[in-house]
Amino acid sequence: MRSWNSFGILFMMGAGAFLIVALPLLVETFVLVDFTLYAALAILAMSLALVWGFCGILSLGQAVFFGIGGYAYGVSVLNIGDSTLPVALAVLLPMIFAAMLGYFMFWGRISDVYLAVITLTVSLIFFLVINSTSGGEYRIGAAPLGGYNGIPGLPALNLPGRPDRQLDFEEMYALTVALALATYFFLRWLLVTRFGRVIVAIRENEVRVGLLGYDSRKYKLAAYVIGAGVAGMGGALYAAWGGLINPDVFGIAFAAQVIVWVLIGGLGTLLGPVIGVVGIQWLVGWLGKMKITDANIILGAIFVAFVLFAPAGLIPKLRKIGVRWLNRRRVSASGSVESGP
Repeated sequence: MRSWNSFGILFMMGAGAFLIVALPLLVETFVLVDFTLYAALAILAMSLALVWGFCGILSLGQAVFFGIGGYAYGVSVLNIGDSTLPVALAVLLPMIFAAMLGYFMFWGRISDVYLAVITLTVSLIFFLVINSTSGGEYRIGAAPLGGYNGIPGLPALNLPGRPDRQLDFEEMYALTVALALATYFFLRWLLVTRFGRVIVAIRENEVRVGLLGYDSRKYKLAAYVIGAGVAGMGGALYAAWGGLINPDVFGIAFAAQVIVWVLIGGLGTLLGPVIGVVGIQWLVGWLGKMKITDANIILGAIFVAFVLFAPAGLIPKLRKIGVRWLNRRRVSASGSVESGP
């Protein structure tokens, strides 16, 4: 297991160095724009990987924190001008909302099934509420909420304290990828701490954790709040990337996509959801260009195939194949030694 953990760290370090340093020299700007989106969505996927894959909280509405972060950035940056504080608010406000929602869910001892339904329902409530704000009277300061059209014309990120110095496409790409890498290593570090070991134990057997003297409600709430902050940061980067935030980020289709990324990549991993995001989003874009068929049909077929043949996801499946191959090599090597002179 340690070898696989080391492999994941080395892979992400190598991939990060390549993406930040080498890729901009090899591809056109439009490719960097696509990878900026992948990195922002990967941050969202890793937030669900923490909450669901490691803590066992099935949050079907994890995208709601992504949307809150995006709207917090959009509203505040149009009122403030400088993007520094709006990014901080995009992280803070989802955490506050998650703390309030999580308190009632975890202290109410709501079962996993009802918790999943509640989180999805909250996301749909946001979707309906934001969609109904299309009138000119629905505005926060200088920022009109825009209803189903969302908030267009959002400025890109700027250097701290310098709203006149906005990041160009390559700088935005490098920053988003760097923040995705920082998120990955932060969550890896968090999972090897005592807190991380406790939340993984909660996923395995919450009753046993309680008998050992840990209040599982506090640990689940903390993991939920951290996941919300991570998702909110992804939402801010997404809004800054596209210059737009709209209610689609609260919709059931987007919420389902996040679940598919994590399931296909592999529950209980951080690298798997990242690979799931890149693979699925690239496939969706390619299908859209080729106009072969509806992308949702292909995604549904891929999802069913993984559920049937690789229910643990891509990375755990590859890990199992790798361990099996190594064991065969060891057996064959020991057999050749014993049969030697």
